[in-house]
Parts: sequence; structure tokens; C-alpha cells
Amino acid sequence: MHPNSGKIRLDRYLSEQTSYSRNEIKEFIKRRVVTVNGETARLFDMKIAPGTDAVSIEGNAVEYREHVYLMLNKPAGTVCATRDELSETVLQLIPENLRRKGLFPAGRLDKDTEGFVFITDDGDLAHRMLSPKNHVEKLYYAELSEPLSESAIELFASGMTVDGGEKCLPAKLTFPDPSDRKKVHITLCEGKFHQVKRMVHAAGSEVVYLRRIRIGGVTLDENLPLGAVREMLHKEVENIIAL
Repeated sequence: MHPNSGKIRLDRYLSEQTSYSRNEIKEFIKRRVVTVNGETARLFDMKIAPGTDAVSIEGNAVEYREHVYLMLNKPAGTVCATRDELSETVLQLIPENLRRKGLFPAGRLDKDTEGFVFITDDGDLAHRMLSPKNHVEKLYYAELSEPLSESAIELFASGMTVDGGEKCLPAKLTFPDPSDRKKVHITLCEGKFHQVKRMVHAAGSEVVYLRRIRIGGVTLDENLPLGAVREMLHKEVENIIAL
């Protein structure tokens, strides 16, 4: 076996595992603030073994991850995009130690909607999660302008037609507090444009507050503040496309 089998250049490793540009990485190395296994790195193209060699920048470890999986508790006012000229994006909320190239929100929430956004650089998993054929459920909590009647449960379950004649797949409507029919849980397995708001409108009310609280088998961490991000556990990642 070749002695460098499985090894890659240091500058490539840092580029893949951080959000720094190649020029920034070269400047770090020139300034002698990059270490490999405790020794100062002096060459951009020195070979390292990802997951084996310990790499740091300015004393901060750059840990190897094949992919990153993040849970964001999105606040209202931010947009689910990788770039936006007018508004703050969900990617701008990610702390520096979790940033890396290629991250994107897998699925969208409206600008004024709060809650669980799944952010990753794993395109294969995101594709499976978003594919309509996999019917990955998303659970929303909504507060409405007018209470919905008991008959709305069947309306949602039947697969209603919303404005413009667009047919929706069957959805589940429940009342977490039966005494307050202005507060509802809605479970969807698709993601049409403004779907929750359009379905509620078709049922005779309007959404005044909306939050996504579950994707697949993973519920938004109740200890995660609005605007905060954390890495997801391995078990959570496995459950993102399962119930």
C-alpha cells in the first residue's frame, strides 16, 4: 500500500472542514498558527490522515466530519436560503465552529415561520428526506385567527384543494387542547408553497403564528433557544427520515 494512501493535503482538509477560503488557510499556515499532532505545520501540501491526525487552527481543533447535520430553531425574520441580499439567512446563524462549505437548509420555512430547520451538506440524505415518495412527516403548531370546527379534521384528512385548485395530500389536524380550537397541530408529508397557511385559509381561518416542531422522527429540542444551532446526534440523523 502507498504510504500516503487515504491521506490528503492539509490545505484541502482545512478547506473541506471549515468555511475558510484557500487564501485564508494559506495565511494561517504562513503565520504558523496551524498545528498537526501538536507540531507547527509549515507546508500547505503536507499530507494528513483525516480522522487520525489532530489538526488545529489557533489552538481550536478542526475535527473531521464526513458530513455535518445541524438542528436550527429558526426565528421569524430569517430566510431559508444560502444567500439573500435583503434578509439574514439561516446559514448566518451557524456558529463558526460548525460552519463549512456546502451547507444548505434541507427544506424551507417561510420567513415569518419559526422552528426546526435541518441543515446539512449531505445531499443524498436531504434528497431522501425531501422526496415526495418517502412521505417524511413534518409537524407544525399553529395559532389561528378563528377556531376551526370538528369537521375540519375530516377536511384535512380527505386531501383538500387549496386556492388555485391545487390538490393536497391527506393531512392530519388535531387540537392539542380541545377547549381551544384556535391552537392546532397539523401534520403534512409534502411541502407545497405556504401550504399550512393555504390549508387553514381553505378551512375558514388564518394562521397568525406558525412553528415547525418535528421532521420525520426527530422533534425540535425544547432546550434549544430561538436562533440557536446544535449538532444532531447520530440516532437523530438516522430518524430524520423515519417515524
